[in-house]
Amino acid sequence: MTTIASALQAVRQRIELAATAADRPVAAIQLLAVSKTFPAAAVRQAYAAGQRAFGESYVQEAMDKILALNDLPLKWHFIGPLQSNKTRPVAESFAWVHSVDRARIAERLSAGRPAGLPDLQVCLQVNIGGEASKGGVAPEELPALARHVQTLPRLKLRGLMAIPEPTADVEKQRRDFRMLRELLEQLNSQGFQLDTLSMGMTGDLEAAIAEGATIVRVGSAIFGEREKA
Repeated sequence: MTTIASALQAVRQRIELAATAADRPVAAIQLLAVSKTFPAAAVRQAYAAGQRAFGESYVQEAMDKILALNDLPLKWHFIGPLQSNKTRPVAESFAWVHSVDRARIAERLSAGRPAGLPDLQVCLQVNIGGEASKGGVAPEELPALARHVQTLPRLKLRGLMAIPEPTADVEKQRRDFRMLRELLEQLNSQGFQLDTLSMGMTGDLEAAIAEGATIVRVGSAIFGEREKA
């Protein structure tokens, strides 16, 4: 039976090989272990194996887990869709939010971030495929949202995130990730100083790294397959 520690090691090796193939330093790529739907005990096992950054998508589940694990120096990233009425606990307890896709969410995160904490690090989620079922700002609306978020106190705009349509076609994977990278480059050419591309998951992290990912979000390859609802 594969342990979480050995699974983590295998994922780290995949990241290292992909970074080498892309002629990128492995230190430029952060592994975010997506622990949503998995118990606090699984997070403890991953922590014991050296993992420190964890991604959650469901606010109440995440808050319960954060409380159960508050003895560990973990860095929590919120990566799921966020409703306006659930922004406060996220603003108070997370270090990063990857899924900001409209001004209202950003404004509420800014208002809810305690002044005594470091700025909340945020990425803007982009709907690069135009899928109706997915959140994310449309690419043509991205610059205006980025300009607005940059003005908000207690937020630090770091970069972009996307969840492309799943495909086994590596060329299609790379095209989607390249689109996100080019959007970030366009923003930086307009005076932004963004350094984060949150893209790539278990099935496509190699393609994401080849196109410049700085954070890859990996769940099932570390914790196992999630039970289907």
